[in-house]
Order: sequence, then C-alpha cells, then structure tokens
Amino acid sequence: MDISSLPTQLSRFTPLVWVMLFGNFFVRASYYMVWPFLAVMLYESYGLSATEVGLLLTGSATLAVFLGFYTGNLADRFGRTKMLYIAVVVGVISFAMLALANSLWLFSVAVFLACLPRTLWEAPSKALLTEELANPKDRELALHLLYFLVNVGAALGPLYGLWAGLNGEQFSFIYTAISYLGLLVALLYFRPSKQVSATTPQSVPNFSNWLKILNKDRAFLVVLVATTLVYFVYAQCDTSLVQYLTRAAVPELAWLISAVIITNSTVIIVCQFPLLHIMRNWCLEHRLYLGGAILVVSQIMMAFNDVHNTWGWITAMIVLSLSEAIMFSNINVYIDRLAPDNLKASYFGAAGLCSLGYAFAPILGGLVLDLSSGMMLFLLTTLTSFAALAFYKIAEVQLKGSPRTISEV
Repeated sequence: MDISSLPTQLSRFTPLVWVMLFGNFFVRASYYMVWPFLAVMLYESYGLSATEVGLLLTGSATLAVFLGFYTGNLADRFGRTKMLYIAVVVGVISFAMLALANSLWLFSVAVFLACLPRTLWEAPSKALLTEELANPKDRELALHLLYFLVNVGAALGPLYGLWAGLNGEQFSFIYTAISYLGLLVALLYFRPSKQVSATTPQSVPNFSNWLKILNKDRAFLVVLVATTLVYFVYAQCDTSLVQYLTRAAVPELAWLISAVIITNSTVIIVCQFPLLHIMRNWCLEHRLYLGGAILVVSQIMMAFNDVHNTWGWITAMIVLSLSEAIMFSNINVYIDRLAPDNLKASYFGAAGLCSLGYAFAPILGGLVLDLSSGMMLFLLTTLTSFAALAFYKIAEVQLKGSPRTISEV
C-alpha cells in the first residue's frame, strides 16, 4: 500500500463504504464496552460464582461464533444489507435489555444478544465493502482501514464501558441502544441503490451445499487452521499472561497490565500504515511470513523474560504488536482474495470460526499454568506460531500447485 496514493484512493470510497467502516468501528467498540465488565456486573449485581460467570460468557461467545458461520451464508443468499439491518436491530434490543433488565435470566439473555451484533455485522459488512470497490488496491486499503478502526474501537470501548457499566448506572446502556438506532438510520440512508451482492439466490448454495464446497476448498481450510493458531497465540497475551503475572505477585501489577494494553493499542495504531507502506511491493504471503516470524520472536522473548522484569514485558509486547499490525489486516485481505464473488459473506463468516482460538485460549493457557509454568506456556506458543507459519506455507503451495477458479469452489 502506497501512502502517497491515499488521498486518491480515499476519494473513490463511496458513502456506503464509509458506513461499513465506521459501522464496524462502532459495533466493535460497543462489544468491548460490555464484554470486559460483564463479569464484574454479574458478580456484584447477581452474585454469580466465577464458574457460572465463565460458563455464561464463554457459552455466549462460542454460540455467537458458530451463528456467524451460518449467517454469513444467509447474507449471501438473501442479501447482505438485510443481515446488517438485523444486526443493528439486535443491537438496539440487546443494549436496551441490558439497561432495563431487573432479573438474572433477563440479563443473561441480554448478555447473549449483546454478542450478536458483532457476529451478524462483520461478515456481510466486509463482503459489501469489498464489492463496493472495483479496484483491488482500493479494497485492500479499505480492509486495512477497517482493521485500524476496529482497533481504535477496541481501545475506546472499554473506556466508555467503565463509565457506563461500572461508574454509572446500569441504565446508561440505553445510550448505546440509541446510538445503534443512529447507525440504522445511516444504513437506511446510504443503502445501495441496487442489491450489491448482485448474485441471484439461485447462484448461492444453501448451507448444506456450502459446507460441501467448503470441504473441497482445502487451501482455505488450511488458512483457517493457521489463522486459528495465530489467534490462539495472541489471545494468550490477553488472558494467560495476566494470570501468570498475577500468580507471580509482580509488584505494581495493575500498572504493568495497563502499560501492556496501552502499548499494544498504541503500537498497532501508530505503526500499521507505515509498515504496510514499507511492504507495499511484497506479496501477501511474504507479509504473513514476516508477521509470523516476528510473532515467534515475541513468544521467545516472553518465555525467557524474568517475570519481574517490567520493561522486558513491555518490549516483548511492542514486538508482538508489530506482528499483529502486519498480520491481522492482511489476513482479511487474504480471505477476500480466496473468496469467490458470490460467496464473500460466507467465506468471511467461515473465517469467524478462527475466533475459537480466542475462546479456548484461557482454558488451555490456564491448564498449562496449573500443570507447569509460564515459561512452558510461552515455549508452547512459540511452537504454535511455527506451526501456523507452516500451515500458511502449505496453503501457498496448494494455491500455486492448483490455481483456483470460482467454478472449482
């Protein structure tokens, strides 16, 4: 991506593209506004045990991931914009319920529903975004910008959640519900004049036939495995690292955790586009290899860092964040290139299954910490990073050995 051409490329973005971009920012921010603080609210307001809270949150997140796999196909079959309308309406309902719920069962239902807007929105919005832009370079820029805005949303969401969910009243969630109404108005106003998915329902397979197509697309399946492993490694630094530092009784733990989180967000936001500019002439696979290699280095640094070496953790997080800035947005571009035009949302929905790497990271990471040590955990994530690189290489070999056509998948 050439930064000097940014103004020209941005001028070709349609109003609908901007709605998709800022819609993803808002949906992700609202998700992180709720998620980090729900455990506290469920404990303080309803007296749930740690196990009960974990079951509710993990179960809701896992069900949402699998639902996204199914709804991606529905979006291709019946219209991407229709699925976006449903996502926004669910957002209005769920956050209104969070604001008004006065019983445990109603609040639990609201927790599950609050996971859905992100799941329902992401796949069809990415598909709609890429189809609005005819130029491949413009699509690539849009997906990179999407990841940038998602990171900003993930950083700002908890700050608003701290005010609305913890320091304020539960009723403050109603403001988010009202904001979702504003997003619905923007979506209705800038909706495409024609169905952008442009494919007739007959040209898109139903879910069972889509599963058969997916089973034959071995290169894409290998990419899903690689990406799931990558997500699993990154998730350890959000969950298991905190447990490791807590058990080791690291001094000024709260400051260190805050510093690590801020470092991660800052490096990604500051470095993403300069790194993409430097690698503008690199093929997509080589970008992923570089990001994966840097990820390996970060895990080795964490494995051998003294647990009380504060600046060692911050330095390792800087390295990890550089890897994340390279890999995450390019993974979206990779999936877009692998997906046939009539199955964009289906492929992005299937890619959502990679989030299972995040879902299972706390359980598996905690098990390793219980049975062994932090060093062993990060040595295992180092090996996992190598395995992810190997799978990306296998996918590249498969693609070069058997070029894909839409008719083949």
